[in-house]
Amino acid sequence: MQLGYEKKLYILAFDHRGSFQKKFFGIEGQPDPEQTAMIADAKHLIFEGLERAVAAGADPSVTGVLVDEQFGGAVPSQARERGLKLAMPAERSGQNMFDFEYGEGFGEHIERFDPDFTKVLVRYNPDGDLQANREQLTKLKRLSDWLHGRDRKFLFELLVPAEEAQLESVDGSSDRYDAELRPELMRRAIAAIQDFGIEVDIWKIEGVDERSDCEMLAAQARSGGRDGVVCVVLGRGADDAKVDHWLEQAAPVDGFVGFAIGRSIWWNPLKEYVDGKIERSTGAAQIAENYLRFIKVYERAEGKAPVA
Repeated sequence: MQLGYEKKLYILAFDHRGSFQKKFFGIEGQPDPEQTAMIADAKHLIFEGLERAVAAGADPSVTGVLVDEQFGGAVPSQARERGLKLAMPAERSGQNMFDFEYGEGFGEHIERFDPDFTKVLVRYNPDGDLQANREQLTKLKRLSDWLHGRDRKFLFELLVPAEEAQLESVDGSSDRYDAELRPELMRRAIAAIQDFGIEVDIWKIEGVDERSDCEMLAAQARSGGRDGVVCVVLGRGADDAKVDHWLEQAAPVDGFVGFAIGRSIWWNPLKEYVDGKIERSTGAAQIAENYLRFIKVYERAEGKAPVA
């Protein structure tokens, strides 16, 4: 199987677990079966929004669902039935260090659900703790080898949190860190991951403010003969204006093929529904509208006619 991915990909991400149950429902620790069903029902509403988006013109073949096993309920099978692209996480939720959600059984869970993409979320700063970084890379290499040995695609969400010294160098400004330091740190992180022998098909990366930085990141992702490897932009829960800007910088760049956006699409409608302020159908309609709007932003920036 060739490394990389050949099509566009617009992913609606709702594989949030620990943060989701705490912030939406105030549930600490392991939820009981009734609480799990309640959370799964809320997540299904997000999927209902995506179904509406497809009915309104979104192409199922490039429409992606990123959902977890714990609270996903029927969503993985329903996504498959509707011809959507299915991505599922392999990482344990809420950890600063990558670890497998299901330990030694990770392969069994992947094969049971048979997603199009296996996703990991990894916090990795190339100037971070050397031993911690190496421990993460060792586990990720194992997953990479397992996936590609079975012709499975690897979706890698890379977050580069600031080290204390880095933040101090920009006067404690997270905005300056994002603009001045993070792009090159991301490139170095991708290079370090590649040099360790970890092969990624799709990089799910934080947005950057300059097109030149998008070009730099795409070039690194495709370095060393990895010509088919692609990138998608994540939303990071930012407001529409910020996400729009990130999409507009990335869309025209060869090597970027779409986005993987979650909270920026569904947070407000879902919160209003959970709080009893709107009807379920209204929430689904708003999620569909938000998702389709980001596709329009991306395709307009790319120079294509927007989706209906």
